[in-house]
Amino acid sequence: MYEIEQSFPMDGTEMRFAYCAALEQCMREDPRIVALDADLMTPLGILEMWKRYPDRIFNCGIQEANMVGMAAGMAKEGKRPFVHTFGVFASRRACDQIYMSCAYAGNPVCIVGSDPGVASALNGGTHAPNEDIAILRACPGMTIVEPADSCSLRSLVSQLAALDRPSYLRLFRRQRPCIYSESEPFAIGRAKVLAQGGDAAVLACGIEVYEALEAAARLKKEGIHVRVLDMFSIKPLDEQAVIAAAEETGAVVTAENHNIIGGLGSAVAELLAEQCPVPVERVGIRDQFGQVGPMDWLMEHYMLTADTIADKVKRVILRKESKK
Repeated sequence: MYEIEQSFPMDGTEMRFAYCAALEQCMREDPRIVALDADLMTPLGILEMWKRYPDRIFNCGIQEANMVGMAAGMAKEGKRPFVHTFGVFASRRACDQIYMSCAYAGNPVCIVGSDPGVASALNGGTHAPNEDIAILRACPGMTIVEPADSCSLRSLVSQLAALDRPSYLRLFRRQRPCIYSESEPFAIGRAKVLAQGGDAAVLACGIEVYEALEAAARLKKEGIHVRVLDMFSIKPLDEQAVIAAAEETGAVVTAENHNIIGGLGSAVAELLAEQCPVPVERVGIRDQFGQVGPMDWLMEHYMLTADTIADKVKRVILRKESKK
């Protein structure tokens, strides 16, 4: 458990390089693992790996749907493919191939979608995957994870490499604050409780985990004590942790760098509507397209900051108290 006032220093390693290091370690340990790339070897950091593994890393060019089909064929023949491209192309463009050739056919392909949500920044609205979780969460049997920092990322890559079903890794490429230590254990399907509090619970994933911790620290100074959970495993969801947070705090806020429709907020709201109805507020992109801009500006524009999370916590507590 964390002291909520502690600071989280910026990691000196970009998450894309942490991903590549983890993938290369898996390749050394398992000769079945291969990687396919859609002409993004430099942006995703895999170019140097390709020089060391030219017979196991393949640049398929800008043809994402075909790349997924190739990966599915390799998986059918016993390989363990990782497929890399921007999140928009990994979800929208290749959706049918993922659904039919990977999920329906039962092929263990790991799809890696980079630059989620506002991380697309200056690439613009056409490259902003605000709905990739929603698209792939509806795919039966799909595992979806979104790590908050490099330590959690490295642990999850090795677990995804061992899965016997298709998966989607939502990858932020740049530097992030260090939230976890290298020895921190992770398990797909199990959330991490980062802070305890009884007034409300904030359930966050990806870059919003740090924002949730920042919001909790500010709220503590006002006498509001918030439980913070890292919901890095979006599917399967840690239902037990979600229900416990709702039962023990009576108020829940979700926070995600994604459309509020179909993502983490929807998954939590669906579960609580059936199992433990409590007031829920959602922080996320509110059914809007992406646009061009620096990431900091986009986070303010789409209200994904710690300030918004703190405001939502206060609102959900008021809603809880009004029902007493």
